[in-house]
Amino acid sequence: MQFRQKALSKLQSPEELDLPVRFARPQGRLVLVVTVIVMAAASFWAFTGTVSSKLSAPGILTHAEGSYVLQTPVAGQVTAVLAEEGRLLTAGAPLLNVRTAQGDRPVRVVTGGRLATLVAKVGSVVSTGADVATVERVKDPQDPLVAVLYVPGAGASTIPVGATVDLTVQSVPKEQFGTLRGRVKAVGRTPQTTAQIGGFLGDGGLAEQFTRDGNPVAVLVQLDPSTSTGTGYRWSGDGPPDEVPSRTPVSGAVHLAVQRPVDWLLP
Repeated sequence: MQFRQKALSKLQSPEELDLPVRFARPQGRLVLVVTVIVMAAASFWAFTGTVSSKLSAPGILTHAEGSYVLQTPVAGQVTAVLAEEGRLLTAGAPLLNVRTAQGDRPVRVVTGGRLATLVAKVGSVVSTGADVATVERVKDPQDPLVAVLYVPGAGASTIPVGATVDLTVQSVPKEQFGTLRGRVKAVGRTPQTTAQIGGFLGDGGLAEQFTRDGNPVAVLVQLDPSTSTGTGYRWSGDGPPDEVPSRTPVSGAVHLAVQRPVDWLLP
């Protein structure tokens, strides 16, 4: 009877039709709007956005034809040095005079190029086959530089020709001058041995560094030219005021092909 009396009282009471109906509080509406915006943005990015990845590898700035090590064909004492580092030499040009039992004999460069490093000095004694110099195979010292990166074999297969590359030059402060810009011009087909790398760079020590973790694949990077920098190449910043010499170590970050974050499967 008690519950029945309450029900009858409720039915007899007037309807409160003049009072507004509250569907949600203002805070709830704000949360709903933000949620809808975030979901819409996430859906749009999932359909149209891309994700890029990078592959890092050590390398060196050099000329496209590389370098070679000049070895003396005779033994004796060096009596004269006939060229300075940085000088362009023609094929067969004399580089050293070596005093032998048969008299002074010249040591000549095999092919023309720029004298990169000179090991032998006046007064030093050399044996037959000893390394006396490193010569870069260039016809003109102003020929453009390239970067050669040595990438582990497994990673090289993911690098497309034309990919952009950021090069951190060891002798140039990155925070002050930025990174050197370039693009992948060619990717080697097979891993290179220490002997092959040493033969191209003319430096066995560098070859051992690049093959420390296995035989890598050589990736040739063409530097982007620029007329507004002191180096003649494009940088992410202003770049250094002076030219960067060849045979300078670099670290390259290759931008791999961009990919969609979500692969959509449609029926």
